[in-house]
Amino acid sequence: MARGVNKVILVGNLGKDPEVRQTPSGVSVAKFSLATTERAKDKSGEWTDKTEWHNLIAFNRTAEIAGQYLKKGRTVYIEGKIQNRSWDDKETGQKKYITEILVNDLVLLGGGREGGDEGGGGGGYSRKASGASSSGGGASYDQSAPDDLPTAPITDDDVPF
Repeated sequence: MARGVNKVILVGNLGKDPEVRQTPSGVSVAKFSLATTERAKDKSGEWTDKTEWHNLIAFNRTAEIAGQYLKKGRTVYIEGKIQNRSWDDKETGQKKYITEILVNDLVLLGGGREGGDEGGGGGGYSRKASGASSSGGGASYDQSAPDDLPTAPITDDDVPF
């Protein structure tokens, strides 16, 4: 049987600052919400916005970066996978459910690198978690290209083939 695909790509704005905690074993965990909005015409021809809220969870270095750079309102690109969890409410005994996005890749968009500045321009940092490997795996951290790179156009002489 073929393997399935569980991949989510979101671009939206943070609903609140991330909450970052440490597990007893020292793993950083960040929880935050992201709003995505679609615009469509309703039956009367008026434009309406529909906003969906997503619960996100990041681990390890991604969680630390989220805690350091993400602020309420910040625009962010997220790649991850959907996870559904359930538990029994201790007070009511009812079964509760939640759908979350486990973040694999996080790219800051539309703002500066310091002070939560929301001006225009490109993103600041990118965080991509690589898959676990049998050797313990890990994650790589990539910083986007510096803003002071030359902006000369690429010519045919620049192409290596």
